[in-house]
Amino acid sequence: MQIQRQHARLMRLATAAALAVALSLVLAKAIAWWLSGSVSLLAGLTDSLLDSAASLINLVAVHFALQPADEDHRYGHGKAEALAGLGQSLFIGISAVLVGIQGVQRLLAPQPLAAEGLGIAVMLLSLALTVALLLFQRHVVRETGSTAIHADSLHYRSDILLNGSILLALLLASLGWQRGDALFAVGIAGYILWSAVSILREAVAVLMDQELAPEISTRMHLLACSVPGVLGAHDLRTRISGTRWFVQLHLELPGEISLSQAHAHCVAVEAAIRSEFPRAEVLVHADPPELVER
Repeated sequence: MQIQRQHARLMRLATAAALAVALSLVLAKAIAWWLSGSVSLLAGLTDSLLDSAASLINLVAVHFALQPADEDHRYGHGKAEALAGLGQSLFIGISAVLVGIQGVQRLLAPQPLAAEGLGIAVMLLSLALTVALLLFQRHVVRETGSTAIHADSLHYRSDILLNGSILLALLLASLGWQRGDALFAVGIAGYILWSAVSILREAVAVLMDQELAPEISTRMHLLACSVPGVLGAHDLRTRISGTRWFVQLHLELPGEISLSQAHAHCVAVEAAIRSEFPRAEVLVHADPPELVER
C-alpha cells in the first residue's frame, strides 16, 4: 500500500507539472509569435496549446486511473490511462496537420520576421523547461510504469526536437535565410505526426490486452518453477492496466498433497513473482500433473 501511495503521488505531480509547463510555454510563445510573425514559432505555439489540452486530459485520466477497484470495475480503472493516450494521439495528430498547413502557406508566400531575439530567448526557455520536465517524467515512469505518463513523455520528447528546430530556424532567419523558418515548420509537422502514431500504437496495445515483453513472461515462468515443490507451470498469461500487471498461470503440483499444501505453493509462487515484479497481481491455479495436457 505504501508503494501504491508513493506511485499515486508521483503520477499526480507529473501530470500537474506537465500542465504547468505547457501553459507557461503557451503564454511565452504567444507573445514571441505575435511580435515576430514566425511561422515556426506559430507551429510551436500550436503544439503547446495542444500539449496543454493533452496534459489536462492526462491529469483527469490519471485521477480516474488511481481510483480503487469497485463493484463495476473489479480490475480497477487503470485503462483510463490508455484512453488518455488515444486522446493525446488525436490532439498531437491535429497539431501536426495545422503546423504543416502553416508551413506550406509560408513557403508559398514568404514573409520577413521581426523580434528574432525575443523568439530565440523564448525557445531557450522552452528547451530548459521541457528538459527538466522530461527528466522528472522519466523518473516517474521508471518508478510507476504509468502508460499515461509515458505517452506524455513521448510527445514532450518530440518537443525537444521541435523547439530545437524552431531555435535553429530563428537563428537562420536572423542571418538572412527567411525560408528556413517555413521549411523547419514542415519538417516539424512530420515529426509530430510520427510521435502521434507512436503514442496511438502504445495505447491500443494496452486496450487490446497485449502481453508483456516475452523476456518478462519467461522470467516469471522461471520464478514460478523455481519454487520448491512445483513440478512445472503452463498457460502463463499477462496484460497491463495502468500501472498494474495482471498475471495468470497454472501450476503443476503433486496430486497427493493436501489442499492446504497446494495453497501454500500457490502463495509462494505469487510471492516469488511479486518480489521481482512488484506491480504484478498474480492469480495462480493448481493442476495435478496427470491432468495437464502435453
